[in-house]
Amino acid sequence: MNAEPAPIIDSETAPVPHLRRVFAAPDGSGGKQVAVFLDGGDEQARAAASGAPLSVFVQAADPTGLRLRVFTPTREKGSSDSAAIAALSAVQGSAGLLDVVEVTQGDPVAGDSEAGGEVQMAQLCGGEWLLRQGVVTVQAVTADLSTLGLSPTEPVWVAGTGRPNLVAEVADLGALDAFVPDDAAVSGVNRATGTTGLILFCVGGPARADVSFRAFGPLKGFTEDAASSNMLACLTGVLGHLGRLPADSTLIRAAQRRPGQPARLSAQYAPADGGTEVWVGGRVTPV
Repeated sequence: MNAEPAPIIDSETAPVPHLRRVFAAPDGSGGKQVAVFLDGGDEQARAAASGAPLSVFVQAADPTGLRLRVFTPTREKGSSDSAAIAALSAVQGSAGLLDVVEVTQGDPVAGDSEAGGEVQMAQLCGGEWLLRQGVVTVQAVTADLSTLGLSPTEPVWVAGTGRPNLVAEVADLGALDAFVPDDAAVSGVNRATGTTGLILFCVGGPARADVSFRAFGPLKGFTEDAASSNMLACLTGVLGHLGRLPADSTLIRAAQRRPGQPARLSAQYAPADGGTEVWVGGRVTPV
Protein backbone atom coordinates (compact mmCIF):
# COMPACT_ATOMS: atom_id res chain seq x y z
CA MET A 1 0.00 0.00 0.00
CA ASN A 2 1.34 3.41 -0.92
CA ALA A 3 1.96 5.81 1.96
CA GLU A 4 -0.36 8.76 2.20
CA PRO A 5 1.17 12.01 0.97
CA ALA A 6 2.24 14.58 3.55
CA PRO A 7 -0.37 17.30 4.15
CA ILE A 8 0.03 20.42 2.07
CA ILE A 9 -0.72 23.74 3.74
CA ASP A 10 -2.44 26.27 1.51
CA SER A 11 -1.22 29.66 2.73
CA GLU A 12 -4.41 31.33 1.52
CA THR A 13 -6.78 29.08 3.49
CA ALA A 14 -4.73 27.87 6.46
CA PRO A 15 -5.58 29.42 9.83
CA VAL A 16 -3.25 32.29 10.66
CA PRO A 17 -1.37 31.78 13.91
CA HIS A 18 -1.39 34.29 16.72
CA LEU A 19 2.25 35.38 17.01
CA ARG A 20 3.36 36.15 20.55
CA ARG A 21 6.61 37.24 22.18
CA VAL A 22 7.15 35.66 25.60
CA PHE A 23 9.55 36.93 28.28
CA ALA A 24 10.58 40.04 26.32
CA ALA A 25 12.79 42.63 28.03
CA PRO A 26 11.05 45.81 29.25
CA ASP A 27 11.99 47.62 26.02
CA GLY A 28 10.23 44.90 23.97
CA SER A 29 13.40 43.24 22.69
CA GLY A 30 14.51 39.64 23.08
CA GLY A 31 12.40 36.96 24.66
CA LYS A 32 11.06 34.04 22.63
CA GLN A 33 8.68 34.18 19.66
CA VAL A 34 5.87 31.61 19.63
CA ALA A 35 3.14 30.93 17.06
CA VAL A 36 -0.14 29.99 18.76
CA PHE A 37 -2.70 27.98 16.74
CA LEU A 38 -6.14 27.73 18.28
CA ASP A 39 -6.87 24.32 16.75
CA GLY A 40 -5.07 21.07 16.02
CA GLY A 41 -4.44 19.08 12.86
CA ASP A 42 -1.50 18.95 10.43
CA GLU A 43 0.63 20.32 13.26
CA GLN A 44 4.09 19.59 11.86
CA ALA A 45 3.39 21.08 8.44
CA ARG A 46 1.77 24.16 9.95
CA ALA A 47 4.64 24.62 12.39
CA ALA A 48 7.11 24.48 9.50
CA ALA A 49 5.13 27.15 7.65
CA SER A 50 4.58 29.43 10.66
CA GLY A 51 7.91 31.23 10.44
CA ALA A 52 8.33 30.94 14.22
CA PRO A 53 10.96 28.82 15.99
CA LEU A 54 8.24 27.36 18.20
CA SER A 55 4.56 26.63 17.52
CA VAL A 56 1.91 25.55 20.01
CA PHE A 57 -1.44 24.01 19.06
CA VAL A 58 -4.43 24.22 21.41
CA GLN A 59 -6.04 20.77 21.24
CA ALA A 60 -8.69 21.55 23.87
CA ALA A 61 -9.55 24.38 26.23
CA ASP A 62 -12.08 24.97 29.00
CA PRO A 63 -12.08 27.18 32.12
CA THR A 64 -10.07 24.59 34.07
CA GLY A 65 -7.19 24.20 31.65
CA LEU A 66 -5.61 23.55 28.26
CA ARG A 67 -4.31 20.57 26.34
CA LEU A 68 -1.43 21.51 24.03
CA ARG A 69 1.06 20.08 21.56
CA VAL A 70 4.31 21.91 20.83
CA PHE A 71 6.42 21.74 17.65
CA THR A 72 9.57 23.23 16.22
CA PRO A 73 9.69 23.58 12.40
CA THR A 74 11.17 20.06 12.18
CA ARG A 75 9.89 17.95 15.10
CA GLU A 76 7.52 17.67 18.03
CA LYS A 77 9.15 19.18 21.09
CA GLY A 78 6.90 17.74 23.74
CA SER A 79 6.67 20.59 26.22
CA SER A 80 7.79 24.19 26.55
CA ASP A 81 7.06 26.72 29.27
CA SER A 82 7.31 29.55 26.74
CA ALA A 83 4.75 27.87 24.48
CA ALA A 84 2.39 27.13 27.37
CA ILE A 85 2.47 30.71 28.62
CA ALA A 86 1.89 32.04 25.08
CA ALA A 87 -1.14 29.73 24.69
CA LEU A 88 -2.56 30.67 28.09
CA SER A 89 -2.35 34.35 27.22
CA ALA A 90 -3.90 33.84 23.77
CA VAL A 91 -6.98 31.91 24.97
CA GLN A 92 -7.44 33.51 28.38
CA GLY A 93 -10.48 35.58 27.42
CA SER A 94 -12.16 33.23 24.94
CA ALA A 95 -11.85 30.15 27.16
CA GLY A 96 -12.79 32.01 30.36
CA LEU A 97 -9.80 30.53 32.18
CA LEU A 98 -9.87 30.42 35.95
CA ASP A 99 -6.97 31.98 37.86
CA VAL A 100 -5.51 28.52 38.53
CA VAL A 101 -5.63 25.95 35.73
CA GLU A 102 -4.01 22.71 34.56
CA VAL A 103 -1.86 22.64 31.42
CA THR A 104 -1.20 19.32 29.66
CA GLN A 105 1.46 19.28 26.95
CA GLY A 106 2.70 16.61 24.58
CA ASP A 107 1.46 13.62 22.63
CA PRO A 108 -0.62 11.46 25.00
CA VAL A 109 0.36 8.27 23.11
CA ALA A 110 4.11 9.04 22.92
CA GLY A 111 4.92 7.37 26.24
CA ASP A 112 8.31 8.20 27.69
CA SER A 113 9.72 9.75 24.51
CA GLU A 114 10.61 13.44 24.31
CA ALA A 115 7.13 14.17 22.93
CA GLY A 116 5.43 12.46 25.87
CA GLY A 117 2.89 14.30 27.97
CA GLU A 118 3.62 16.63 30.88
CA VAL A 119 1.11 18.22 33.26
CA GLN A 120 1.74 21.49 35.11
CA MET A 121 -0.36 23.83 37.17
CA ALA A 122 -0.54 27.47 36.05
CA GLN A 123 -1.75 30.54 37.88
CA LEU A 124 -2.51 34.12 36.87
CA CYS A 125 -0.54 36.58 39.00
CA GLY A 126 -0.55 40.32 38.38
CA GLY A 127 -1.61 39.85 34.76
CA GLU A 128 1.14 37.29 34.05
CA TRP A 129 0.79 33.52 33.77
CA LEU A 130 3.19 31.52 35.95
CA LEU A 131 3.86 27.77 35.73
CA ARG A 132 4.64 25.68 38.79
CA GLN A 133 8.23 24.42 38.66
CA GLY A 134 8.04 22.46 41.89
CA VAL A 135 9.98 22.49 45.17
CA VAL A 136 13.63 23.41 44.64
CA THR A 137 16.11 21.63 46.89
CA VAL A 138 19.58 23.12 47.40
CA GLN A 139 22.93 21.80 48.61
CA ALA A 140 26.22 23.69 48.98
CA VAL A 141 29.11 21.94 47.21
CA THR A 142 32.78 22.42 46.44
CA ALA A 143 33.71 22.77 42.79
CA ASP A 144 36.75 24.01 40.87
CA LEU A 145 35.51 26.66 38.43
CA SER A 146 38.97 27.73 37.28
CA THR A 147 38.47 26.00 33.91
CA LEU A 148 35.62 28.46 33.34
CA GLY A 149 37.84 31.43 34.12
CA LEU A 150 36.07 31.93 37.46
CA SER A 151 37.45 31.93 40.98
CA PRO A 152 37.88 28.36 42.23
CA THR A 153 37.23 29.37 45.84
CA GLU A 154 33.74 30.88 45.59
CA PRO A 155 30.88 28.85 47.11
CA VAL A 156 28.58 27.10 44.66
CA TRP A 157 25.31 25.23 45.02
CA VAL A 158 23.51 22.33 43.42
CA ALA A 159 19.81 23.10 42.98
CA GLY A 160 16.99 21.34 41.22
CA THR A 161 13.42 20.14 41.02
CA GLY A 162 14.56 17.02 39.20
CA ARG A 163 17.64 17.37 37.03
CA PRO A 164 20.12 19.34 39.19
CA ASN A 165 21.92 22.49 38.05
CA LEU A 166 25.09 24.11 39.38
CA VAL A 167 24.62 27.71 40.56
CA ALA A 168 27.48 30.19 41.09
CA GLU A 169 27.56 33.91 41.88
CA VAL A 170 29.77 36.41 40.04
CA ALA A 171 30.85 39.83 41.23
CA ASP A 172 28.58 42.08 39.20
CA LEU A 173 26.71 42.61 35.93
CA GLY A 174 29.92 43.41 34.08
CA ALA A 175 31.43 40.07 35.05
CA LEU A 176 28.22 38.25 34.13
CA ASP A 177 28.04 39.83 30.69
CA ALA A 178 31.76 39.30 30.04
CA PHE A 179 31.62 35.54 30.62
CA VAL A 180 32.29 33.54 27.44
CA PRO A 181 31.00 29.96 27.66
CA ASP A 182 33.02 27.00 26.47
CA ASP A 183 30.93 23.86 25.97
CA ALA A 184 33.74 21.47 26.92
CA ALA A 185 34.63 23.38 30.09
CA VAL A 186 31.00 23.75 31.21
CA SER A 187 30.33 20.07 30.51
CA GLY A 188 33.41 19.09 32.51
CA VAL A 189 32.30 21.08 35.54
CA ASN A 190 28.78 19.65 35.27
CA ARG A 191 30.07 16.08 35.09
CA ALA A 192 32.37 16.67 38.06
CA THR A 193 29.46 17.92 40.18
CA GLY A 194 26.76 15.53 38.94
CA THR A 195 24.77 18.40 37.40
CA THR A 196 23.29 19.02 33.96
CA GLY A 197 23.40 22.82 33.65
CA LEU A 198 25.21 25.90 34.91
CA ILE A 199 23.65 29.12 36.20
CA LEU A 200 25.73 32.26 36.80
CA PHE A 201 24.08 35.18 38.57
CA CYS A 202 24.56 38.54 40.26
CA VAL A 203 22.25 40.67 42.37
CA GLY A 204 20.37 43.50 40.63
CA GLY A 205 20.20 44.36 36.97
CA PRO A 206 18.67 46.64 34.33
CA ALA A 207 15.17 48.11 34.66
CA ARG A 208 15.02 47.38 38.41
CA ALA A 209 15.62 43.64 38.10
CA ASP A 210 16.12 41.90 41.44
CA VAL A 211 18.62 39.43 39.98
CA SER A 212 20.40 38.85 36.67
CA PHE A 213 21.53 35.47 35.37
CA ARG A 214 22.73 33.41 32.44
CA ALA A 215 21.98 29.71 31.86
CA PHE A 216 24.22 27.18 30.10
CA GLY A 217 23.50 23.55 29.24
CA PRO A 218 25.71 21.76 26.71
CA LEU A 219 24.82 18.45 28.39
CA LYS A 220 21.18 19.34 27.67
CA GLY A 221 21.90 20.12 24.02
CA PHE A 222 22.39 23.90 24.05
CA THR A 223 25.26 26.27 24.76
CA GLU A 224 23.15 29.03 26.35
CA ASP A 225 19.40 29.41 26.80
CA ALA A 226 17.67 32.73 26.27
CA ALA A 227 14.73 32.30 28.67
CA SER A 228 14.87 29.37 31.06
CA SER A 229 12.03 28.95 33.53
CA ASN A 230 13.46 25.98 35.38
CA MET A 231 16.92 27.54 35.62
CA LEU A 232 15.38 30.63 37.22
CA ALA A 233 13.46 28.36 39.60
CA CYS A 234 16.75 26.77 40.67
CA LEU A 235 18.33 30.20 41.18
CA THR A 236 15.32 31.32 43.22
CA GLY A 237 15.72 28.23 45.38
CA VAL A 238 19.36 29.12 46.04
CA LEU A 239 18.42 32.68 47.01
CA GLY A 240 15.82 31.26 49.36
CA HIS A 241 18.36 28.82 50.83
CA LEU A 242 20.70 31.77 51.49
CA GLY A 243 17.94 33.94 53.00
CA ARG A 244 18.36 36.50 50.23
CA LEU A 245 14.82 36.62 48.86
CA PRO A 246 12.84 39.78 49.74
CA ALA A 247 10.96 39.27 52.99
CA ASP A 248 8.27 41.81 52.08
CA SER A 249 7.30 40.18 48.77
CA THR A 250 6.58 36.79 47.18
CA LEU A 251 7.78 37.73 43.68
CA ILE A 252 11.11 38.64 42.10
CA ARG A 253 11.89 39.96 38.61
CA ALA A 254 14.86 38.43 36.85
CA ALA A 255 16.84 39.61 33.83
CA GLN A 256 18.25 36.76 31.74
CA ARG A 257 21.30 38.06 29.89
CA ARG A 258 22.05 35.89 26.87
CA PRO A 259 24.01 38.24 24.56
CA GLY A 260 21.75 39.71 21.90
CA GLN A 261 18.60 38.10 23.29
CA PRO A 262 17.65 39.54 26.67
CA ALA A 263 14.64 38.29 28.60
CA ARG A 264 12.62 39.24 31.67
CA LEU A 265 11.02 36.55 33.83
CA SER A 266 9.06 36.56 37.08
CA ALA A 267 9.39 34.02 39.89
CA GLN A 268 6.90 33.57 42.71
CA TYR A 269 8.22 31.76 45.77
CA ALA A 270 7.15 30.34 49.11
CA PRO A 271 8.90 28.25 51.79
CA ALA A 272 8.16 24.53 51.52
CA ASP A 273 9.25 21.34 53.24
CA GLY A 274 12.79 20.68 52.10
CA GLY A 275 13.22 23.81 50.01
CA THR A 276 11.40 26.59 48.18
CA GLU A 277 8.30 26.18 46.02
CA VAL A 278 8.66 28.24 42.84
CA TRP A 279 6.38 29.30 39.99
CA VAL A 280 7.90 31.05 36.94
CA GLY A 281 6.35 33.04 34.10
CA GLY A 282 6.32 36.45 32.54
CA ARG A 283 4.86 38.97 30.16
CA VAL A 284 3.38 38.07 26.76
CA THR A 285 3.00 40.63 23.96
CA PRO A 286 1.63 40.36 20.40
CA VAL A 287 4.25 40.37 17.63
